[in-house]
Amino acid sequence: MGQHFLHRQDIATAIVDACTCDQTQGRILEVGPGPGVLTSILLDRNLDLRCVELDLDMVAILRQKFPQLNDRIIQSDILKVNFHQVFDGQNFNVIGNFPYNISSQIVFQILQFKDIVPRMVGMFQKEMAERIIAPPGSKAYGIISVLTQAWYKSYRVIEVPPSAFKPPPKVDSLVIGLDRLNEEFGIKDEKSFRRIVKSSFAMRRKMLRNNLKGLFPNPEVLSDPIFNQRAEQLSIKDYVELTELYLSQKNA
Repeated sequence: MGQHFLHRQDIATAIVDACTCDQTQGRILEVGPGPGVLTSILLDRNLDLRCVELDLDMVAILRQKFPQLNDRIIQSDILKVNFHQVFDGQNFNVIGNFPYNISSQIVFQILQFKDIVPRMVGMFQKEMAERIIAPPGSKAYGIISVLTQAWYKSYRVIEVPPSAFKPPPKVDSLVIGLDRLNEEFGIKDEKSFRRIVKSSFAMRRKMLRNNLKGLFPNPEVLSDPIFNQRAEQLSIKDYVELTELYLSQKNA
């Protein structure tokens, strides 16, 4: 997002409120705290907080403003952080005003460590946030929608206008939440699932028959009506079933 910092305390409070930590015994990782508008509220609530901040100048500011953080600031690129090492393998929630240029990569990072991240609440550019939470059949529904919603329930938290930042950005922002599903879809082979999803959306306007013919060489399999649809028409359950079909013919 560049150097645009949230200054509205009411919005900051709403973000923290949405990221309650009951199931993680108060453990929470803040991504990109900047000058600490969320950090201050999180510390006031006596949460077990860790912060990841890449900018050395911001790290110095955080240490000066919040001496109690001390060694709980991880000076690093969030995409290079091994989440299993943040709280010694224990689960934790993720919160942050995410840098917009890497926000989708942060989501994929969370998916990589989904076994220990039950909840995420984050600020995104509105367009990206709407792609993550988009339902099947919508224009915004795509690869990141399917891969996220396969393991997390996604929802809106609060819209944030440009005026809430200093200086104001040229884009609208949206805070969304992800809660790990209690009942998962039973995906047996995540690598194959991702391959099916990414291949399905390779050419959005094409039917699945065209996009997936390289993965389903048997013409009889491709005669199934599901292959007459386009990628954005399929639900998460449909993609799970497609993956199972792919695995069954691959192992035949």
